Amino acid sequence: MIQELINKGFKLSQHTIFKGFLGKAGALVSKPVKLGMLLTTAYGKLVDVESDKSGFDQVKEVMQTFIRLVKAYINGSYREVSNKSLLAGVAVLLYLVTPLDVIPDFIPVIGFLDDISLMAWFIDSFQKEISNFKTWEGNKNFEPTMGTL
Repeated sequence: MIQELINKGFKLSQHTIFKGFLGKAGALVSKPVKLGMLLTTAYGKLVDVESDKSGFDQVKEVMQTFIRLVKAYINGSYREVSNKSLLAGVAVLLYLVTPLDVIPDFIPVIGFLDDISLMAWFIDSFQKEISNFKTWEGNKNFEPTMGTL
């Protein structure tokens, strides 16, 4: 099941609509305010979706981690991410929040299948980048402060 989603997501990543989002992602990366608005919108969409499926919850958690990665990138505290990963992830977020989809979201159940598939592909393809960020994020939270031994 997961591999099917990843394969479908890969096919969607090759679609003309998604390639358009890649172009828009390139423009957004250099505009922190607009990118921040996208992150807020994408985060809201991920949080508002209620699902009892553990697979979806896992995808949601990773995408929320990616949103934190982009925020850290914007504020300059984290730069250890490839441009390819950053652009692909931002393009996935754009696809997620934009009503123009390959399969429109208003179609019950299958309307979100393309969104989930694309997120699954992104997670599979860029797991190392996401894992590296989570490690950095964990280490950052445990850094000693001045004056402590």
